[in-house]
Amino acid sequence: MMATSLPERTRRVLATLVREFIETGEPVASATLVRRGTFGVSSATIRNILASLEEQGYLHQPHTSAGRVPTDLAYRVYVDMLLDARRPGHSSSAVEAQLLEAGPDVLVDSVLARVTHLLSKTSHHVGFALAPAKQGAAFRQVDFVPLAGTRVLVIVVARGGQVTQKAVDIGETLSTDELREAANYLNSEFSGMPLDEVRQAIVSRLQHERTLYDALLSRALRLAQRTFDDLSGEAALFIEGTSSLVEDAALPASRISMATLGALLKMIDDKHRLVRLLTEYMEGPGLTVVIGSEHPAPDLRTFSLVASSYTGGAGRGTIGVIGPTRMRYSRAIAVVEGVASAVSRVLRSSTWDDETAGPGC
Repeated sequence: MMATSLPERTRRVLATLVREFIETGEPVASATLVRRGTFGVSSATIRNILASLEEQGYLHQPHTSAGRVPTDLAYRVYVDMLLDARRPGHSSSAVEAQLLEAGPDVLVDSVLARVTHLLSKTSHHVGFALAPAKQGAAFRQVDFVPLAGTRVLVIVVARGGQVTQKAVDIGETLSTDELREAANYLNSEFSGMPLDEVRQAIVSRLQHERTLYDALLSRALRLAQRTFDDLSGEAALFIEGTSSLVEDAALPASRISMATLGALLKMIDDKHRLVRLLTEYMEGPGLTVVIGSEHPAPDLRTFSLVASSYTGGAGRGTIGVIGPTRMRYSRAIAVVEGVASAVSRVLRSSTWDDETAGPGC
């Protein structure tokens, strides 16, 4: 039987059981549902409903004399009921204020770092924020900062505020003025072009022998080649909250087992894999909830994910939370939707948004 075809009263009984289990972590008995719910039926009827739900795979009993525990299918019914009943999110002006603490010119990376902190702190799960992929982003400017010896810190800013920093060894010592001149040349030549086109243009120019006769031009292009060749088109991922899960897993009444924690930490450590999964899940705008066994990979089926897309000058990204299947879905959904809405407004209204930033700004 499909979840949508369950009778209304059966769905309400199931939702009450799921809420009770989320709060207590203990198998739920029929007597508890009679006390908690307002079903207007006898305890015998409740027992019959629970037995039927168990037969259909929504519940299971740890042992014969115990109450019942929801399966991932039950969580799906519960989450779908939450999504159907939810109302437009509350004003998130307080969230927007926190995201703008650094001022109106704060960059995307700074906003998303704050986002992960807010999500983790509010939901008590792992918070994550996925920036829009850089592949289609437009180059805005590059800066070179001299480090010790022949090493240089390269800072690339894409339109919309995406920032990439990396240290490279250029094999020669250059002064601050020389590095500034190289950056000015690259910014004047390539600002506004997509990053992948900048890469191609640099390679093309280096192949022309005439560039070798201009020391400044040649140096700038070699620096740029080192910079852009290693830039990944993959979106940047920000994560916070793993330490709180480690602490929670050690508590007797923890929502997350050590096995679940281990799988979660392993996935987070492999950020490239997590980015790919999030990209696959978020095929369109809006909210996505993936519960336990709905994950395609077996080692990810011990936890759930609540994510929502946001939009800004750099394109569409994703924010959300990851936690055990016994998460407080109602709170997680409200938090994620509210923060995603706030992020979209902040990015669209910031001074470096694509719609307001002029070329080379």
